[in-house]
Amino acid sequence: MQFKISRGLQGWLAAVLVTTASTAAADPDPIPAEMEAMYTRALRYLAGTQGLTGAWEDRQARGQNFATQPGVVGLAVLAFLAHGEDTTSGPYRDIIVRGLKFILQNQDARTGYIGTTMYNHGFATLALAEAYGAVEMPELGPALNKAVQLILTSQKQNPLSAWRYNAGSRDGDTTVSGAQVVALYAARNAGIPVPDSAFDRALKFFQTCQSRDGGFGYTPGSQGTSEPRTAIGTLVFALAKEKKSPTFAAAQRRLGQAQINQNNYYHYFIYYAAQALFHADMKAWETWNAAHSHRLVRTQNPDGSWSGQRGTTFSTSMALLSLALNYRFLPIYER
Repeated sequence: MQFKISRGLQGWLAAVLVTTASTAAADPDPIPAEMEAMYTRALRYLAGTQGLTGAWEDRQARGQNFATQPGVVGLAVLAFLAHGEDTTSGPYRDIIVRGLKFILQNQDARTGYIGTTMYNHGFATLALAEAYGAVEMPELGPALNKAVQLILTSQKQNPLSAWRYNAGSRDGDTTVSGAQVVALYAARNAGIPVPDSAFDRALKFFQTCQSRDGGFGYTPGSQGTSEPRTAIGTLVFALAKEKKSPTFAAAQRRLGQAQINQNNYYHYFIYYAAQALFHADMKAWETWNAAHSHRLVRTQNPDGSWSGQRGTTFSTSMALLSLALNYRFLPIYER
């Protein structure tokens, strides 16, 4: 499989390149009209709810406003990039740039830390990595490098070689660690040096969190697995090209048995499950993807958003990113 270039470059390349049969064969299937309509409705919703600061304003937010956190802003920016939106002169250029500037403004200039939690830092770093080279902002490179160094330093200081809520945490869990590992892979794809040892140590941590049923617990030795954590663990080993390992095989079997449960971790699950299945087994992903897209059509709100306990910006962005493998514009989605 190949990932695509942005829509803004497609016309120019069509004029200077001859499309070969092998390239055509590698392209994904045409996007169903129902899916494209669903995706564009959601992008219009996100475009209409971004504030002037670059953060989002949840219309259904109750209590904590997750839409103002840099990690959620990063996920929203990724939803636009994943659709191949033109970042030079397209209709959503300003939305993307404002979101990225918000992330940069929330980065500590000295340490590189983005926001106040490693959840935020991981997702925001992923957004910087995917935007780097696609968006003409010279400040992205230095910011991404600092963000990556923060992740690596945090891991080195952690006895488990993992991550948790704070950069200086001495323990680790699979959810926070998964966000950092995916961000590191995206950064490496973007050309930022990441040592193999960082990935090796992270994989060993995940192995200590795998339960007897093949799923992943929250912390080392815990036997209480969940669908979202199993999807995260499966994806981590798939990105590491460890598909022949017993750890991955057990995780893949457990993921194949996962039940859809629309609780407050539902959007985490669909975000990671889509990627894990795509990297693990294309046929399994195709079956899951067809049912999943129809389910999202049924649950999409009239304004184009999706609802969830963490607000509509988070839920809508995660729903769109769970569909993004159909488009394959982001380098992190390359198989």
